[in-house]
Amino acid sequence: MIGGGVFKAAILSVLALLTLFMCGLILSLLAYTDLKTVSATLLSDEVLFAIRLSLITATIATLISMIVAIPVAYAISQTQFLGKSIVDTILDLPIVVSPIALGAALLVFFNTPLGTGIENRLIRFVFEVPGIILAQFTVINALAVRLLKSTFDSINPRYEQVGRTLGYSKMQVFYRVTLPLARNGLIAAAVLTWARAIGEFGATVTLAGAMKMKTETLPVAIFLNLATANVEKAVAVIFVLIAIATIALIILRKMTSAREHI
Repeated sequence: MIGGGVFKAAILSVLALLTLFMCGLILSLLAYTDLKTVSATLLSDEVLFAIRLSLITATIATLISMIVAIPVAYAISQTQFLGKSIVDTILDLPIVVSPIALGAALLVFFNTPLGTGIENRLIRFVFEVPGIILAQFTVINALAVRLLKSTFDSINPRYEQVGRTLGYSKMQVFYRVTLPLARNGLIAAAVLTWARAIGEFGATVTLAGAMKMKTETLPVAIFLNLATANVEKAVAVIFVLIAIATIALIILRKMTSAREHI
């Protein structure tokens, strides 16, 4: 009993320390600004533009990422093929490689003959808004794949087998059995990747640049204001990012908990 009490006290102490650390960071931001500055910043044309651009690009990037990640994650989870471990490792690279490195790789690609052809004949990405979406997609897609793979791994294959015995095709089983069972995981992956896209900076600033009122997402706005020593405005924008992340996490918990009680 004593050992159990010591263990519980130890883990709760670590929990308390981490919570206090995060609260300390937020409180330090609160001490550096005031409500008037935050309100004025939120109503400025620059920040409203950054909020709008971040929401639009992150949403588009997340939709594309989910469309790609669902079949990719299912293929890795439920099928066997030659070189599977190699493919799985390659797809995980964006999780461990610096976003700046990913952005630089994209920038180099668009300086190759193929990339130049895409830029000149199809759509421009370098220092343009589509570049923001591409950079966000490159960073978040690996996260979406990894989250969805864990979801598909946790589904008992017997459910799909029962569906097949009822006469459903493999595609019908996927849409009518697997996806409904994976709903919580799909929601979690979509919300978390969207929130990650909102906060993406490294790849975005490398590929799309940091131009006010053009490619200025919320993280870029923080960078530009810090670069001009406008710390109060940067802190206000940080609060916007924190608010968006908090709302996303609350929605995630509400939707998943509601689903669990059905």
